[in-house]
Amino acid sequence: MAPLFSLCLLRAGINPVIADRITVPLGHSLCFKLFMVSNFFLKSFRILLLPFALLYWLGIAARNLLYDKNILKSSSFGLPLICVGNLSVGGTGKSPMVEYIVGILKDKFKVATLSRGYKRKTKGYTLANDSSTALDIGDEPMQFHLKFPDVPVAVGEERLVAIPQLLYDKPETEAIILDDAFQHRAIKAGLNILLTEYDNLFTRDFYLPTGDLRDVKSSYKRAQILVVSKCKPGLTAMEKEKIIDEINPLTGQKIFFTAIDYSQPYHFVSKKEMQLPGSTDVLLVTGIANPRPLKKMLEEHSNSYQMLQFPDHHIFSIDDLNEIRNKFNTIKTNDKLILTTEKDAVRLEKFTSEMGELPLYVISIRHRFLFGEGEQFNKQLTDFIINFNKQV
Repeated sequence: MAPLFSLCLLRAGINPVIADRITVPLGHSLCFKLFMVSNFFLKSFRILLLPFALLYWLGIAARNLLYDKNILKSSSFGLPLICVGNLSVGGTGKSPMVEYIVGILKDKFKVATLSRGYKRKTKGYTLANDSSTALDIGDEPMQFHLKFPDVPVAVGEERLVAIPQLLYDKPETEAIILDDAFQHRAIKAGLNILLTEYDNLFTRDFYLPTGDLRDVKSSYKRAQILVVSKCKPGLTAMEKEKIIDEINPLTGQKIFFTAIDYSQPYHFVSKKEMQLPGSTDVLLVTGIANPRPLKKMLEEHSNSYQMLQFPDHHIFSIDDLNEIRNKFNTIKTNDKLILTTEKDAVRLEKFTSEMGELPLYVISIRHRFLFGEGEQFNKQLTDFIINFNKQV
């Protein structure tokens, strides 16, 4: 019953990661009653968890202090490490940022990516190969592997152990991009890129489980680059400066601002692209931490949409497939389709034959730098690697 309760919390407005963490086994009747409780009550429930949030803050503050005082040691490696992370539990656009960085660097340097491989069915270090699936390496690493087949993609819970193994397998590697590793201080990266979402800046957030923060706010000082992601496209220079003042960057820290760009949807099986007609009714199927920007896009570019929302990194089952099919069949118009994200699509690959008869389309997202600062960001990446190699 636990997944059902988690889904009830999720659809009532609780953050997917939090819903997953506070899930407990309950009967169907009680689960249904909880699902019927108002969004306001369930969101307010997190306030009741404030004592746990204070305990959580105390624990992570103590851990960071041990690293700051060099009681706990951080290890460095003799090659450029670029860490992409955030201070919250998700939804800031880390995966699209990793893809952006790979796209910038892969033709100039021999780069590799290293992720934890969240919710995979394997353990330990794994290097992606032609037979890898999302169950083997995780959905986001699988997405990297499919999009950049010539770039080594590795996963490992213990990055301190995984990095030497990756370098053994791929000794020609010149730089490693660490996905979601900012809070893992056992490794010291040379370049830390910290993302924070425009609608949920870390400065305004609180600690788990009351808020979404999983690291102390002051940890932002360890980053060389901060990216305010998912900004509204028309962000003004005055609004930009207000956010910079609120974050209060250290001398030398650079803050960039990005908005989301969506690709043309492509068919799940044939990969043929299409333009989303404004007259289409859409069933949005997603298991990502923050679908709000995608929902906003559909409000503007579809006739109407309905959504089936699953927990972040959800492993789709045959029951989910039947739910998707049944929900799609309730849409009574002929001009209709199913839309999902690339991250979700890699977890649906195992159902390719079953989904083949459905108009299932996939949409990808990417960061677009505002205020014409994309080239400055790109240059900071390449300069970091070049200067690192000069110093070695």
